[in-house]
Amino acid sequence: MRRFGQWLVDNADGMLALTIAITVGALGVLDVLGGEEINAAILLTLALLAATLLRDRKIATNNLNQSAAVRLVHGAEVDRMNSEAHRDAGQWIFKGGTGSSLRSVTLRACVEAAREANRPVRMQIEIIDPTDEQLCRRYAEYRASLRTGPDRDQPEPAPETTSRNAFATVLAICWYRQRFVLLQPEIGLSKVMTTFRWDISPTFALMTQEDRNAPAMFFDRGMSHYRAYLRELTMSFEQSRRLNLSRIEEHRLSDEPTPEEVRTLFSLLRLDLPVSMTDNNVADIISRAKLPRARQGRFRR
Repeated sequence: MRRFGQWLVDNADGMLALTIAITVGALGVLDVLGGEEINAAILLTLALLAATLLRDRKIATNNLNQSAAVRLVHGAEVDRMNSEAHRDAGQWIFKGGTGSSLRSVTLRACVEAAREANRPVRMQIEIIDPTDEQLCRRYAEYRASLRTGPDRDQPEPAPETTSRNAFATVLAICWYRQRFVLLQPEIGLSKVMTTFRWDISPTFALMTQEDRNAPAMFFDRGMSHYRAYLRELTMSFEQSRRLNLSRIEEHRLSDEPTPEEVRTLFSLLRLDLPVSMTDNNVADIISRAKLPRARQGRFRR
């Protein structure tokens, strides 16, 4: 009974129009009402029906907008959305594993766009702590567990590889910061790994998974989800180990950094490389940072 009562409330305008139509029709058959009264009742019924249609259209439009504001996106669409956001983003917030996509795509694209527009760009970046060997091992094992098909038989990535990728992200951020003073980055190192990757621009939040075949979740900035994830990343960043990037001004990196320069940089950041790391290992970190070649000249100051 309660459900029927709620249905009547939700459809009151339609039921009222139907009641008027039936009543007037019956009275017309019985010759109780004259022609003018019947015509007025018909106009009233049509008005109620029009109001009902407009209400239903508004509800349908709202539902459509809601579905567009929170949706699944895949591969090429994720890349397209990020590419469009990079061009106008004055702020970018990232949280993920080692930040491989951040340093190879997002960082460079945001800096290039900001440089062309002569405007600042703020970046809040949280990745795993590359000096935490146990954490790097756990992350490497997790990544290996996601492999399917022929990739499953490949050797499990070493914790050192995970660590070098995270070191490379820090190196790339410092290198770009020295060449574009309007880049205002903050780096936090987490002691807890995440299975998701968040990218939050001024227009949307995008949550992707480590499995590249899995769809990403898109949240428009007008949605409560956007604000919720913004709070989540802010609080997570506050609990991370923050690097003091002001120290990097004491040591200028070359356009093509040397292993010795990189060692000095990390020492200034209180992020010392393992003593077992050779110059070849450091050269591998430099290679993973994917810095633009000096001959391109684009980022020379």
